[in-house]
Amino acid sequence: MASNKAHHATGWAAGLIAAALVVKAGAAGPWHLGGLLAFVAGVAGGTAPDWMEVAWWSRARRLWITHRTVTHWGIGWIAALVLAYGSLHHARPYSIALFGFACGGLMHLFADWPNPLGVPWIWKRHSLNLWKSGRCDLLVVALAWIGAGWVARSLWEPGAASLVHWVRVAVR
Repeated sequence: MASNKAHHATGWAAGLIAAALVVKAGAAGPWHLGGLLAFVAGVAGGTAPDWMEVAWWSRARRLWITHRTVTHWGIGWIAALVLAYGSLHHARPYSIALFGFACGGLMHLFADWPNPLGVPWIWKRHSLNLWKSGRCDLLVVALAWIGAGWVARSLWEPGAASLVHWVRVAVR
């Protein structure tokens, strides 16, 4: 798994991606508050697959769900992202927050995927097996921020081909 600091840093990148996509979809509302909500939810979602496993109601703070099982299930995070993206045109706060949270959760899975333990994308774990846990965090964070810059670029360069453009092309 990537370190906690790496998950926080990639969560900020996911928040930027979520905010950019919400603004680009026209769901940000007045003063771009929806973009801010998506950003905050993306940051929270960046660490969510790990903190959702902890029994917060127990003093021992032990795991109540085995690490990298249900909370790291790729299909669930992708489904949440697609559902929330599909309802962004309503500009409801809960759909904006869910979209940001799912962006963060997926970013977390992408950060965990390269190490040997991998993540359960569909039914069983899959690993890229590129490096051991906690190593190459700088590379993971850099890739997350490069991706965030690429997506957010469409806000200040209207003609730039961004992820939003490719999603719209794929949906048509």
